[in-house]
Parts: sequence; structure tokens; C-alpha cells
Amino acid sequence: MYWLQKSVAILTGSVLLGIGVNLFLVPHRLMEGGMIGIGLLATYYMQMPPGLVMILVSIPVYVIVFFYDRRLFFHSFHGMLISAFFIDILSDMRGWNLWSTSFSAVTGGALIGMGVGLMLAYETNTGGTDLLAQFLARRYKLRVALLIFLIDGLIVLCSIRTIGMERMIFSLLTIVAVAATTHMFSGLGRPLPPYTIIGPLISSKMDDRSSRHYAITNTRYRNREGEGDILEKINRKRKK
Repeated sequence: MYWLQKSVAILTGSVLLGIGVNLFLVPHRLMEGGMIGIGLLATYYMQMPPGLVMILVSIPVYVIVFFYDRRLFFHSFHGMLISAFFIDILSDMRGWNLWSTSFSAVTGGALIGMGVGLMLAYETNTGGTDLLAQFLARRYKLRVALLIFLIDGLIVLCSIRTIGMERMIFSLLTIVAVAATTHMFSGLGRPLPPYTIIGPLISSKMDDRSSRHYAITNTRYRNREGEGDILEKINRKRKK
């Protein structure tokens, strides 16, 4: 069941990434951080497919992670390949944009953040800096969304001479939207906290024919036998 959920998350996240990049960012020549941002620069000035560039630039990071955290490597590699594939195959959507630069910056960033967050929730990512951020977050117990935001912001700031001040400001809006939605969606795959048993207890018969209700909160007793033992003990006390 987990692998089915993970597969759906990877496919959904990759499609969201492809839509966010091609429908909203590329038409306005906006930047994003990480490997996607590097892929976009290659698209703007060398007409190279961004997905292919993401794969090529991610290889050195994957080599490092392979030696230090092979579980993360094997859980992440297919996520990078599938997301790069959808970013390139959905390139025809670049001519469909009819929205303003500000709307495209926020909406595109939100879609990308949703895609990245879904993949991070199931221990995979788009490779490159996302993989590096997840690797550092696991080793040093940091928030992965914050690391992605810092790395993305640095990449966008370094591209100011290439895209200009105006596009850089809108691109910063994009990475803020990416960071916010990544933080929201990256927790979807985590297990829910233990449930709490709260309910009424049937008290013994009383002279005034009234009943009282008691609430029990104890996460150690989740099965019926545990609940029965507690009820029996309380009823015995009441009878005394």
C-alpha cells in the first residue's frame, strides 16, 4: 500500500512540477531555485531541455549520497528521473499562458511547491539541491523546506545579471510560494499520532437513578480488553 501511495505521489508531484515550470514560469522567463532553476537558465540561453540538464547536474550529488545514505539514494533516484521526464514532455504548455507575471510567479511557485512537497513526503525528490537539502535535513535534523528556500534564494540572487532586477523580484515571489507549499505538503506522508480514547462510561445504578459520564484518556489501552479492564475497575470502586 505504501509503494502504491508513493507511486501516485511521484506521478502527481512530477505532473505538478511540469505544469508549474512550463505553463507559468517559462513564458515570463522567471527563475526557480535548485536544479529546476539551473535547468531554466539552460533553457533560456542555450535552448536545452531543462529536465535533461537537471539529470546531468544531479549526477554528482547522487554519487555523494550513494556513499553516505544509500537508502535515500534508492528512494530518490526514480523521483528525479520521472520529474525530469514530465518537465520536458509538457513543454508544449509554454504557449498557453494568458496570465500576468505576478500571478504566474505565485501560481507556478505554488504548483512546484506542491509537487516537491508531495515527493518529499514519501522520501523522494527531484534530485540536485532538493536531494542535498533532504540529505542535510536527515543528518542534522533541520527543516527541509527551510534549506530548500535558502538554496533556491541563493541561486535566484546569483542569476540577477542574467534575468534582470524585475524578473528576479518576481522569481523571489516564486521561491517563497515554493517554500510555503513545500512545507505544507511535505508532512502528508507522516503517520498520524496515536488516537485517544475518549468516551462515556456507564455507571452503576444509583438511588437517584442518575448516571454520570467519565472520560478516559490513555493511549496505552487501545484494544477492547484494555478498555474492559478499566471499566471494571471503575465500576468496582463505584459499588464500594
